[in-house]
Amino acid sequence: MYYKISTKKAVKIHQINYCLLVLLIPLFLLAQISTKKSTRDTPLNINTAENFTITSQQLSLKAAFKITEQARLAATALGVNVTIAVLDASGQIIMLTRGETVGPHNTEAARRKAYTALSTKTPILLLSRNARSNPDSQNLATLPELLLLSGGVPLWHNDQVIGSFGVAGGGSPQNDDFIAKSGAIIDAQITTH
Repeated sequence: MYYKISTKKAVKIHQINYCLLVLLIPLFLLAQISTKKSTRDTPLNINTAENFTITSQQLSLKAAFKITEQARLAATALGVNVTIAVLDASGQIIMLTRGETVGPHNTEAARRKAYTALSTKTPILLLSRNARSNPDSQNLATLPELLLLSGGVPLWHNDQVIGSFGVAGGGSPQNDDFIAKSGAIIDAQITTH
């Protein structure tokens, strides 16, 4: 069934439809814009924990026991008693053990060797050789707490220093260095580089 509409009425209906369309399109656009979150409307919060904290890995007590055990085995293989110091990434002592026949000065020497390796992120044997051959590095020997005697190594995991290890009392720089390098825990990806 069809109704016959006059041309005048048809034009009027067309005008009304056009006006409705013109009015509704901006409303639809406005609705879409207001539902999207604008980053400019949200205040930028720079005071978040992520901006003020860092995540780091630390050497565990279990790792310190393992490192010390491996070093004792290496020292026994060389026939020497040693003092061993293991530090965490902030330079705090995790473990310090002294061999029964080792002089008391070696306790401080082992700690300072570990501290030097941690602070410089370099095995001390390499560091001391560089200091002797490079005039710019010679002043390292005068800094407090640093001890440029071989037997200290940084401990690395995922390209970050997570602690260090110092050995003293092995009878020679080569022995101390060999024992210190034995502290790596390869299966846990803790290396001495």
